[in-house]
Amino acid sequence: MEQNLSRRVFLSAAAGTGGLLVTGAGQAPAPRSRTLAADPFTLGVASGDPSAGGFVLWTRLAPDPLGANGRGGMPARDVDVQWQLAADERFAKVVRSGTETARWRQAHSVHVELDGLEPGREYFYRFRAEGRLSPAGRTRTAPAGFSPLTFAVAACAHYEHGYYTAYRRLAEQEPGLVVHLGDYMYEYAPQGYTALGGGVRQHTWGKCETLADYRMRHAQYKSDPDLQAAHAVAPWLVAFDDHEIENNWAAGVSSTGAPAFNRRRANAFRAYYENMPLRRSSVPGGASIRVHRRVDWGPLARFHLLDTRQFRDDQACEDGVRAGCDDRLAPERTLLGEDQRRWLLDGLAASGARWNLVGQQILMAQRDHRAGPGTEVNLDSWDGYAAERARLLAGFRDSGAANPVVLTGDAHMHHAADLKLDFDDPDSPRVAVELVTSSISSDGDGYRDESRVAELTAENRHISYLDQRRGYIVCRLTAEELQADFRVLEYISRRGAPARTGARFTVPAGESQLDPR
Repeated sequence: MEQNLSRRVFLSAAAGTGGLLVTGAGQAPAPRSRTLAADPFTLGVASGDPSAGGFVLWTRLAPDPLGANGRGGMPARDVDVQWQLAADERFAKVVRSGTETARWRQAHSVHVELDGLEPGREYFYRFRAEGRLSPAGRTRTAPAGFSPLTFAVAACAHYEHGYYTAYRRLAEQEPGLVVHLGDYMYEYAPQGYTALGGGVRQHTWGKCETLADYRMRHAQYKSDPDLQAAHAVAPWLVAFDDHEIENNWAAGVSSTGAPAFNRRRANAFRAYYENMPLRRSSVPGGASIRVHRRVDWGPLARFHLLDTRQFRDDQACEDGVRAGCDDRLAPERTLLGEDQRRWLLDGLAASGARWNLVGQQILMAQRDHRAGPGTEVNLDSWDGYAAERARLLAGFRDSGAANPVVLTGDAHMHHAADLKLDFDDPDSPRVAVELVTSSISSDGDGYRDESRVAELTAENRHISYLDQRRGYIVCRLTAEELQADFRVLEYISRRGAPARTGARFTVPAGESQLDPR
């Protein structure tokens, strides 16, 4: 009880101002700077990519998040930022400290990459710049040996479509890790994508194209206190999907035929790195950035994070949900690219982890949208690259990797599915499980259409669960099983919605299939 109370106090403090925290054991707060007229830590703090010896700590200085030119109200000069890492939330036991330079050409972002820490333990961190103190964040190193893990899976958070209550509920569950699978932000101009949601809040002016546009949009999203709470509670693993740049882009091809698309990608990638807790290995090089990577959680789990945008062929048949598109079946079509596919399969074959968790962005299971005769599929998903999917799933089987589970975003709808070598053959072997998270807010207030769910699951027998409500997934992982709770919220158009478990599935180790219990 005492530990739970302590953590509730921490969450409350992390969501608010850090000005009441002292700068070290027994020290008074440093005097506030007169050079910054307001708190520069309006975007919160974050950590990411944990290893057994360390992680990345992040913040970005922005006293005026929506200030002109995407600079966040900061002057055009570098600023020294002090950081502290402590073994306790009161910072009585500071174990590391240092100073990093927040460079104005990098939007005054800070990435502190630490190593040499104790494995499998919790740490607390904070920053100070020109006399002002940030909120505190909590993070952790990966364990050296077997240790259970609770992690959350989230995706798709359109700012205009609703409040980020799902992030708040996720934070309240205090996962040890958060896996975010893309559409962290959306590039549309105000009311540029209404769909089933919209009108709750409003985007910054204009569609994102310039570096200043992307920086300002990230700042708007990062200003949300519920998102800040989710970042402050645990380290994150992040990978982008399409909307961090442009809807349904494919490698160097703009879905809208936008001119100078490479320049736009370079702007988006630069702003993405500036605003995410990523390691130096992900520093972008112009119109390219590396986000496919592996993160180990001791011998229990290996996370293989994929990039399903930079290396894909353009979508077949002009994209969208369509019937009768034979081009999607062409054997040469690729979504991952040859190098990344080989990297994944080689990594699976070499993995000694008990669980192999493949984090990627788009629905891998076949999904026929049409009831009855004929097939209608989403060509932006793996259904648009069916031959490569078949090769990949055969590669899962042949790799010998233990317990592959695919974690997916993008669909704005919970799915629990078995992945099969041949989705049209009821007797085809299952080779993995796919867990697809609904959106945090995209498409607005969700709903549960029982007749439509029954129709879709009858048409797609390998899909065990569908739910159109907003939410996220919480997974509890042990050597024996993975338990997935699909968390749902009934509304996000106003604040305060509770979250509950809409369905629970267990994946027993060694079985590669869903057990609904």
